[in-house]
Amino acid sequence: MENCIFCKIVAGDIPSPRLYEDDKMIVIRDIEPKAKLHYLCIPKQHFALLSEMDEGRAEIVKHVFQTISTLEEQLGLQGGYRVIINQGEDGGQTVHHLHIHLLGGEKLSDF
Repeated sequence: MENCIFCKIVAGDIPSPRLYEDDKMIVIRDIEPKAKLHYLCIPKQHFALLSEMDEGRAEIVKHVFQTISTLEEQLGLQGGYRVIINQGEDGGQTVHHLHIHLLGGEKLSDF
């Protein structure tokens, strides 16, 4: 997508240190952290909403979640973490490219 900031990051047009990368996803730090540790897991394929998933995109989301569980130690999330996917305007989605927030590194408050 031409104007998608995450597509530009994935393509390397906008520099952002990658904490993890494979053929399906990247992990970067959130530039506006809401916890001591706040990461974004971004699929390389552009789609905005879970409702846009087909079998191929479902496999990508599955891969992202499976990979997250292998990165706990590397990302400093051994004590636990919160997983958030914002969907649509009312859900607080500000970048319309599906991404998963990982928050941790401290005791998180209830919401």
